[in-house]
This record gives sequence, structure tokens and C-alpha cells, in this order.
Amino acid sequence: MTVTLTTAGPLPPLDDAEATYDVVVVGAGVVGAAVARELARYRLRTALVDASDDIGNATSKANTAILHTGFDAVPGSLEARLVREGRDLLAAYAAEAGIPVERVGALLVAWDEDQLAALPGLRDKAERNGYHASRIIGADELRAREPHLGPGALGALDVPDESIICPWTTPLAFATQAVRAGVHLHLNCRVRDITPHADGHTLTTSRGPLRTRHLVNAAGLHADEIDRLLGHDVFTVTPRRGQLLVLDKLARPLVGHILLPVPGPAGKGVLVAPTVFGNVLLGPTAEDLDDKTATGSTADGIRLLREKGRRIVPGLLDEEVTAVYAGLRAATGQEDYRIQEYPGLRYVAVGGIRSTGLTASMAIGRHVMGLLTAVGLDPGEPHELPPLTMPNLGEAFPRPYRDAALIAADPAYGTLVCHCEQVTLGEIRDALTSTIPPHSPDGLRRRTRARGGRCQGFYCGAAVRALFEEERP
Repeated sequence: MTVTLTTAGPLPPLDDAEATYDVVVVGAGVVGAAVARELARYRLRTALVDASDDIGNATSKANTAILHTGFDAVPGSLEARLVREGRDLLAAYAAEAGIPVERVGALLVAWDEDQLAALPGLRDKAERNGYHASRIIGADELRAREPHLGPGALGALDVPDESIICPWTTPLAFATQAVRAGVHLHLNCRVRDITPHADGHTLTTSRGPLRTRHLVNAAGLHADEIDRLLGHDVFTVTPRRGQLLVLDKLARPLVGHILLPVPGPAGKGVLVAPTVFGNVLLGPTAEDLDDKTATGSTADGIRLLREKGRRIVPGLLDEEVTAVYAGLRAATGQEDYRIQEYPGLRYVAVGGIRSTGLTASMAIGRHVMGLLTAVGLDPGEPHELPPLTMPNLGEAFPRPYRDAALIAADPAYGTLVCHCEQVTLGEIRDALTSTIPPHSPDGLRRRTRARGGRCQGFYCGAAVRALFEEERP
């Protein structure tokens, strides 16, 4: 099949012989992209559609970038199983595809006697979830491993296999591999209405009608709205805003592990974590809102994060803040995923995918494939996907500006454009001519890190914008 990516103009007319898809996936976040990649393993006519102009441009781009073990999931839940399976799948896939992952481990730090008393229960919960490597450590070992912790820490639960991952490269890798295998990607394509009929659905989109035999709803924050277009009132998505601070790279030596709070009645709380880009994250807040577009930061949110950070790692408050961002998680009031098949409609809803969705994404893709089969899809035999190697954005792995052989072969990889993040002309050129190129400077940043450093584009912004505009059709 021909590689197909559309971003504007009308969709193929419905009277076209190939206009009906076997499966359409609505939503190109990390979960929708993973479902599309799984479907690409079969000789099906598949489309992935999204209202945005890019892959992973909503919740997926603004999470805490943790590859979870699933130690603290609700035992026996669908989420617990898919996170456990998904972690192994994604860890293996990341190694193959060049997605940066660092196994830094996590420490759930107890700051008072009640939290200390809760640690054995959390360890037992991990055991029930099939994770057997956690252990409780005392204050002395904790202090030796994290010497910059604030005063008063009494102990911790050590979870050595928690890891950090690149949240931008992951959905882009899934979608790139899917598109190269023949999946059609339609961006700037908002679903406005759905008309079920005897052999499938007709979707009314902002770019015209689209017909499919089977439908997957992976629309994230808008999954409940898509579900209601099919006559259901099963769940409601409440956007839960999480604000985060990104600390400068000079803060990285202050933090050796993912530092997690002991969960309480109000939720999991604020964490401190390194990133694969060499920064440190502080956050998130947890604010239930009505507005699914409210991704702005607030003075109260930043004040709360600074107070929490001062308790956890006081030295963080002396470091520069590189950026502030906020993401919206798809809360549904239920501590589990809302994944449901509807045989009569040839439809699968994938809702309520919370912060663990990145880790579980590949397992969700396989699970949804099974549900599609249950609602009547005959996928045939699977085949191997074309191998894929993504550009490395992680500091723990070789970057082009340090590769003498690469620079000798192509000097563009030795020409720095973004000095803060050490991004080269060659990397920007590759991103702009990739299978799924960026359609905005922010999309280019997520592919290269250009404009993402301490100057936030003050120095390189004009040059990056000029390169971006040169490649635009």
C-alpha cells in the first residue's frame, strides 16, 4: 500500500472503490497510535484520524514520562494487567526502535509515621500485582542513596525497575511504523458525528465523510463525546489538570531516582523525577476541571509545586525553572480503564486511560485487537512490520553532535542550531523530511528538542523557524 498522510483538503470520496476502511481509529495519542500499529500487522485497510495537526498532541505530550512497573495498580484490574504486560512490551520495543529509556528506580518516601506504616501494605500490593522486587529501606539507606532529600524522611519503598522514557518519541514511533506499513493517517480531521449502518459506520468529519466497517474510539479527553455519538452514556471524562515544573539540567545531580509520595486519600501527589533529556520534573498537581482545553499554568499551581519541592529536595528551589507545562488526564471517576466492545455496533471504546497509558499502550493495542475480533473483524494472519530506528533524544545515549564518524560523513550533524539542547542542522533536516513531519515549531521541538532548553528559543528560535518555513509546502 502507498504511504498516506493527509493534513488538509477533502478526504477521498465515498464512491471511491477503496474509500471504505476495515478499521478507523479515532485519536492519535499514544494509545490510538499503538492500536494503529497493532492493526498494521494485518492486511487490513486502516485509518488513524485526529483533530490535531500532529501525533500525541494532547495528553500524550504532557505526562510525567514514566515507564511504570504497575506495582501500585489496583490488583485484579484491567489496568494492572495491561500495565504489567505493556511494560515488558514497550521496554523491548524501545530497545529495538531506539526510544530512550533509563532504569533509574523509584523510591516512595515516607515523611511521617502514618506513611511509614503504609509501606508494608504497598509492598504487599506490589506482590499481588506480580512485582516481587520491591523492598522497604530505612532512613539511613534512603539518605545514602538520596543525599539531597529534605530533612525528616523516615524510610521508603524501593521499586528498582521503575524507569523514565521519552514520551514524545514513543507515539511517533508507533504511528511512523503504522504509516510505513500502509495505515492512512488523517490529521486536522475532527469527528463531528457518527452514523451507524448495517455494515459499519459513516463518520462526518471536518474534512468530509469517512466510512468504516469497524471503529475504535481512542479519543482520550473526548472519548466520552465520541461514545455518546453512538448512543451510549457509560462514562464521563473529567479533565484532571496536572501542572509541572521542568528544572534546568544543573538540577539533575540532585536527584538519583524517581521520588514518589506515599499515596493518600487525595491521590498519588507530587513527585520529583529525572527525565531522559537531562532535566528534573516537579509535579503534577491534580485539579478536576470542566474545560478540556485548560492547559494553562496558574500561580496557585506553581506555588503548590514549589512548596512540595522544598519539602522533598530543598536544593531544587535554588535551580532555574526551564519551563512550566500542564497536561490534562482523562479521569472518569473509576479506578480502571473503560475499555468495552460492542458487537452489534462493530465498535470498541477505549476510555479512561490515565497516566499509565504510556506504559500500557502496546498491551492496550493487543487487547483492542482481540476485542475487534470478538465484534466480527477477520484480520487474517499477522506479518512482521518494517524495522524502525527513531532519532535519539536521550542524554544517556549517543547524540549526533558527539559522533565524529557521522559528522565526517555529513557535516550537518556537526552544525549546532540549538545550543542549549545541542540540536544539529542534520537532526532538524531529518525531522522535517521524516515520514510524519512536524506541522508546527512545537512539533519540531518534540522531534528534536530544538527550542526546548534553558533559553526556550531566545537564541535559536529565528533560525529554527526559518528552517521550518523552508520545508513547508
